[in-house]
Amino acid sequence: MTIEQAGLFAIFAAVFALLVWGRIRYDLVAFGALVIGVIAGLVPAEQAFSGFGHSAVVIIALVLIVSRGLTNSGAVELIASRVVAEDRPTSAHIGIMAVFGAALSAVINNVAALALLMPLDIEAAERAKRAVARSLMPLSFATILGGMITMIGTPPNIVIAQYREDALGAPFGMLDFTPVGLAVAIGGVLFVALAGWRLLPARTAAHELLAGPEASPYVAELKVAGTREEPVLLGDLDPLAEELDLNLLGLIRRGRRLPGFALREPVEAGDVVVIEGDPKAIEAFAGKARLDFAETAKHKGGPAAGSLTLMEAIVPEGSRVAGRSAVELGLSYRHGITLLGVARQGRRVRDRVRRLRAEPGDVLLLLGTPERLEAATAALGALPLEGRRTDVVQRQKARIAIAAFAVAILAAVAGLVYLPIALAACAVVYAAIGLVGGTEVYEAVEWKVIVLLASLIPLGQAFEASGGAALIASVIVAATEGLPAWIVLTVLMVVTMTLSDFLNNVATTLIAAPIALGIAQSLSVSADPFLMGVAVAASCAFLTPIGHKNNTIIMGPGGYRFGDYWRMGLPLELLVLAIAVPAILLIWPL
Repeated sequence: MTIEQAGLFAIFAAVFALLVWGRIRYDLVAFGALVIGVIAGLVPAEQAFSGFGHSAVVIIALVLIVSRGLTNSGAVELIASRVVAEDRPTSAHIGIMAVFGAALSAVINNVAALALLMPLDIEAAERAKRAVARSLMPLSFATILGGMITMIGTPPNIVIAQYREDALGAPFGMLDFTPVGLAVAIGGVLFVALAGWRLLPARTAAHELLAGPEASPYVAELKVAGTREEPVLLGDLDPLAEELDLNLLGLIRRGRRLPGFALREPVEAGDVVVIEGDPKAIEAFAGKARLDFAETAKHKGGPAAGSLTLMEAIVPEGSRVAGRSAVELGLSYRHGITLLGVARQGRRVRDRVRRLRAEPGDVLLLLGTPERLEAATAALGALPLEGRRTDVVQRQKARIAIAAFAVAILAAVAGLVYLPIALAACAVVYAAIGLVGGTEVYEAVEWKVIVLLASLIPLGQAFEASGGAALIASVIVAATEGLPAWIVLTVLMVVTMTLSDFLNNVATTLIAAPIALGIAQSLSVSADPFLMGVAVAASCAFLTPIGHKNNTIIMGPGGYRFGDYWRMGLPLELLVLAIAVPAILLIWPL
């Protein structure tokens, strides 16, 4: 072992230990390791920041932006609304959600896929009076499995594809991962739906951890934007309101509140529907009932405006907003936001929301772009409630969002456009139609992952150039000498899976990819099956809550303990090995 190899081994050992320890952010660990490597002369100074321009880094950032655009368009909600039903048996519910989650995570970031589907799963569990712990982990694992199906489904696939281009001259294509990834995903989804969930604890009250303290319901106003094809009574909207746990309070016509609840009144263009409920339900009701938020025209400012958000803010004593109404404050024309609803400590209000004088202790439901909401609440002295924001879904743009994404992917698959350019063009379209605003483009990117990847790429290249990867590969080959190549591949995948259960999957891929290439060269066989094995194994972080962000996300809402992940994760990882190894050797022969 040379001095250079020893130095790089020491750096990677320190990185591994610090990442497992988890007390220091992983991006800072990786960046610090890069700086040390450059100072020590182990990484050439001119290559120190080459990772930030690497195509794998660019693709991951663009996938996150495109995922945000698809989320904001309501494209996923459109399909998901037909998927969830509380009267299905547990296996059927988990099976349908797992299939949908896997399919979704094949084309968008799997963290985004879980974030979209988790509230639906929790809601279905509440209605069916079923322990959400039984279904959340299968959903999380399904979204991880689905990411293996395409190149853009998960970062390890992107990293492996670009590593192959650097090492062998040509990358894996968009659908090269599909045969093996689809086989693994189908087997994994069948397992979690039919047997896996039965291995999990049934903690019936776990979903309550997500709810937090209850807030008083908001009285809000929604405008009827256009003429209906068929006459609709206000009472016809009551089943939808009941489904979303909302109360219909009445109808306002030409500025006057109609007597009673007006449930038998026909809904006309320009009417205002008065409802009571929580922000997420209000937003969903507006979309499904084809109602508009009052004064939304004033929020339309082209690409710069971006998507709208519902913010909850409390009125403190002595603030500028206390004792004044939205009209008096000029919220719309001065600040570019709308007062959509008011929660007054459980008391209902009869006044028009925009003319209601705010009282200390009121909670205001404000509508606007994130930038304008921040500026307005600061100017008015209102205090935003942490973690109480709801994005407004732009459902009318769902079709164009899906079409733009489909064209970009098809163009990349057909070889007409380089994948990063195709994704960049899709992101530009989303920005142009206002699905993602200027600020939101940067918010969508998970910069910690970008810094992690960009920092480890130069270290990985130096590790490979120094012969460190070949050294580890030779140890594995020596330990398996005389055994068939499929056993060597299995050993490599087991080692990679173990690393992925404790390390970020991007870091695992960057460490394991050059080792896989070294093993293939030592055995004088094709590198493709070993690289594909690393791609599959690096995504299989099923044993711990820290191996994959999806596992971390579900831990609180599902009420899981550290040891719960082994119950379903260990047999799932064994199943993945049993399916992936023969599938890889069949599709990518040695």
